[in-house]
Amino acid sequence: MILRNGLIGLFSIGIITSCNQSQNEAKTVNAFDVDTTAICVSHGIPSRAAAIAESENKHTFLGADDATMVYIPGGTFLMGTADFADASPVHEVTVGGFWMDEHEVTNAQFARFVAATGYQTVAERPLDPKDFPNVPLDALQPGSAVFTPPNQQVGLNNHLQWWTYVIGASWRHPEGPKSNIQGRENEPVVHIAYEDAAAFAKWAGKRLPTEAEWEYAARAGHANSKYYWGDELKPEGRWIANVYQGSFPTDDNGEDGFKGVAPVKSYQPNAWGLYDMDGNVWEWCSDYYRPDYYETSTSTNPKGPTDSYDPMEPGAVKRVQRGGSFLCNEQYCERYIAGSRGKGEISSGSNNLGFRCVSDQPAPSK
Repeated sequence: MILRNGLIGLFSIGIITSCNQSQNEAKTVNAFDVDTTAICVSHGIPSRAAAIAESENKHTFLGADDATMVYIPGGTFLMGTADFADASPVHEVTVGGFWMDEHEVTNAQFARFVAATGYQTVAERPLDPKDFPNVPLDALQPGSAVFTPPNQQVGLNNHLQWWTYVIGASWRHPEGPKSNIQGRENEPVVHIAYEDAAAFAKWAGKRLPTEAEWEYAARAGHANSKYYWGDELKPEGRWIANVYQGSFPTDDNGEDGFKGVAPVKSYQPNAWGLYDMDGNVWEWCSDYYRPDYYETSTSTNPKGPTDSYDPMEPGAVKRVQRGGSFLCNEQYCERYIAGSRGKGEISSGSNNLGFRCVSDQPAPSK
């Protein structure tokens, strides 16, 4: 896990996202002094409802990525959740209409971007020793963080027991240099730092969503509920999001048919035709992260604070991540709860972190 400002060592930084501890533990802690949630991805949800096969809201333009997009009509909703201190207070927000990719950006789409531009992701670039003054030179090799489950059950208070910095891990090699993306073209691209996501969005003629846009789209016009699809994690006994099933972190039993990341569109879309707005991989948003931002957020088209601050790593620049990933579950990380937030240091990636884009093209004609 890599943080390129050298504030913390090579191994302990970069991809730590806040996730949920037991509620009893959380009640005893000041959320702004110590993160009330256990650490599951970076210092830093699929879908539900009936499928919308051919909606009149599908876009009529194509960006450079040729991605299908869905028009999200503007509206007002209640943003956030009382379940997490950094997602409180719940507050009313109004957003304008926008287009959103119907699914997370895939390996195939990202490969097209790289072929057209020659772009090299942060995880693939050489490391500058000046950024890591306390790290041996022979350890300063490009790579990224990979979920590596331990051989035996461990306590959930130390994320380094299941995260490993793997030299050679990148979007081309999700689990390390011996892995590749052949046959995985329709999986979400991973090991994406914020800079990588922003570069792709610019090439595609789009941008990254604000977290208000992201949450509004995930809620899809539904009244507030515990999850974006309702109040039951498994309605009618069905898994409808790619989250962790089994005993975390040692036993991903793949009850829903997937261990780890799933191809996009493996689950039903939400009511607005968007896939994987919960689980699968975390998604970057454009907002800087502050745990207290909701106390002062504007009510119309909020774009986040003007700077970043995380009391866990005060010197790190972080942006918001949304949606949780295939590693979230009730035991450890519950950031698939509707309205919850993640956070990520901007130069860090992992094999459960990706993105999708939005566009400000005009609304479809009626």
